[in-house]
Amino acid sequence: MTKVQKTEAEWQAELSPEAYHVLRENGTERPFTGEYDHTFEPGTYRCAGCGATLFESDTKYDSGCGWPAFSAPASEEAVEEEGDASYGMVRTEVLCASCGGHLGHVFPDGPHPTGQRYCINSAALKHEER
Repeated sequence: MTKVQKTEAEWQAELSPEAYHVLRENGTERPFTGEYDHTFEPGTYRCAGCGATLFESDTKYDSGCGWPAFSAPASEEAVEEEGDASYGMVRTEVLCASCGGHLGHVFPDGPHPTGQRYCINSAALKHEER
């Protein structure tokens, strides 16, 4: 897949300050404050940076973690995962496979059948209703 490549100035001009902080600076929004934490309408969740399809609403669930949670990405190619040892924790970071934007983290405590909890920042997403 060809990666979306833009300068930092282009990203800053196109994204809200919060989306830029999350997607390009590996930031996070405060828990329970994100737009999509309690949104469960049918639709597709796309990357706020490049518009790539990341998650579908049928995999979204209320995990109580304070961020939107999904049991699986829309496809195996939608996201990339990398080790993250920042802040004294060992986690798995989730990135948009199309633009490399930081989305959140994945944890092995989700529901069946995947057992995964993709804990994703609302600021990194745009919900497209069906």
